[in-house]
Amino acid sequence: MKGVNVQWFADLFHMKNLTSEIDLSVREITVSEINRPALQFCGYFEHFANERVQIVGMVEYAYLESLEPDKRKKAIEEFLAHDMPCMIFCRGLIPAEDFISLALKNNVAVLSTSHKTSSITAEIIRVLNEELAPCISIHGVLVDVYGEGLLIMGESGIGKSETALELIRRGHRLVTDDVVEIRKINERTLIGTSPDITRYFIELRGIGIIDVKALYGVECVKEKQSIDLVIKLEDWKKDNEYDRMGLEQEYTEFLGTKVVCHSLPIRPGRNLALICEAAAVNHRQKKMGYNAAKELCRRVQENLAKDS
Repeated sequence: MKGVNVQWFADLFHMKNLTSEIDLSVREITVSEINRPALQFCGYFEHFANERVQIVGMVEYAYLESLEPDKRKKAIEEFLAHDMPCMIFCRGLIPAEDFISLALKNNVAVLSTSHKTSSITAEIIRVLNEELAPCISIHGVLVDVYGEGLLIMGESGIGKSETALELIRRGHRLVTDDVVEIRKINERTLIGTSPDITRYFIELRGIGIIDVKALYGVECVKEKQSIDLVIKLEDWKKDNEYDRMGLEQEYTEFLGTKVVCHSLPIRPGRNLALICEAAAVNHRQKKMGYNAAKELCRRVQENLAKDS
């Protein structure tokens, strides 16, 4: 099972390792949910999700401090006897020496952060949801066009990279070329990123590899972007019928999530970058409640009603 390295996790949130004898780099977090162990400190371990990151806030800390020494030691021993990826004390709280000693004895990593419990909890869930999300890799180009994530797909050599380069020259931002890593953050959200090795590079046949960040500046690249619209480039065929109204949406599916998809036939003289821009703006307009095709149909129906 894919996991998040606890050392990377602790460094990301600038957490202090209170159990420095434990090597965080060999430990992993495998689930995105968190647990606040108030019930466990009270001795209730039924349905205890010990595989989750354990978050200790002011309430749990104050409860432990209020217990008599013997009861407190027993509660801590019972809790730390369970295997867990790590514990986090929030608000700059530092557990007593006996807690740290028992944590070391049971090989439980204990971290500390100065952040408030609610804020760090929300951020941890967000990061873990993204890092542990289901992921696939597909062939395509992902560009941020007016804030809409435009995934351009098509057969090799059809012009995806050239279209992306023209969009970049028009002020839009490249996320990734050739390989797009897609993560399903939730039931409605897909995030696209680039593999580290090819980040910000574009391959142009006849020229080779270019570095978009170096040539056009940091304002022309982006690390990740939601996938809002798919454009499939295909060779124009005389016998094929292409949608000219756009009344019915077509979709493609990634990881069980549907994304609006347009098939764009390629013919000499068509400005693909301009068409992609129009598609992105039109998609945003539809999300805001305005559909040009439906508006045209309404006007035609009103005109027919007047003539009848």
